[in-house]
Amino acid sequence: MNKKLAKQIVAGLASAYFLWCAYDPWQWHLIDGVNLVIHEAGHIVFYALGEFMMIAGGSLFQVLMPLLFVGYFAYQRQFYSAALVLFWVGESILNVSVYAADSLALQLPLLGGSDSMHDWNYLLSSLNMLPATAKVAGTIRVLGTLTIIGAGIAAFWFARRTYD
Repeated sequence: MNKKLAKQIVAGLASAYFLWCAYDPWQWHLIDGVNLVIHEAGHIVFYALGEFMMIAGGSLFQVLMPLLFVGYFAYQRQFYSAALVLFWVGESILNVSVYAADSLALQLPLLGGSDSMHDWNYLLSSLNMLPATAKVAGTIRVLGTLTIIGAGIAAFWFARRTYD
């Protein structure tokens, strides 16, 4: 099997998997455990910027971290690899949309238990946007889905190129 064909097969499999993630973001997906660890680390990373940014930092960091890897691969001119990691960015955004969508129902299990603060309930309440929860979460979900679609297109495009 030649290298281009192998890359196209991987691009197809990754596209199918991550489009399934976009179809049903409420299901637990393989990479969600990694997202959770990065999310929790984000609270610590953004701690010095005040309470609001510390709380927002979890969701922000879980999207920024894989985006840094995309930037690294793009800087190294490894565009196929960057496109594959972009799938992770999209799935992480979808993961954030699920958390945001739960800001009214408060049904998701939190690491700290029932006494824990729900990040998105706090954020949307602070911004007087709690009534717009569905719109905010829907917008985030669309952004994640479009990122995954873009990653799929880019992965197929760069799988056909010879320089990566």
